[in-house]
Amino acid sequence: MVFIIWMIFFDSNDLISQYKMNKQLNDLESERDYYEQKIVEVKAEEDALIKDKDKLEKFAREHYLMKKPTEDIYILVEEK
Repeated sequence: MVFIIWMIFFDSNDLISQYKMNKQLNDLESERDYYEQKIVEVKAEEDALIKDKDKLEKFAREHYLMKKPTEDIYILVEEK
């Protein structure tokens, strides 16, 4: 009986620790699934950009503020 009580409450792998580790494992697995999905999305976007030069130009203009030599860029910033 003492052994069982010791294993349930006082051991380094007691029930509370097991519960916390199981919860952390589930959180990490869901985070892994999220990042795997994001990797798939980014690879699809990368393939689309490599195949279509117009999409690549649009992406560069929107994200990196690239422009042609004869163009001007205006950046609008929202004030709060």
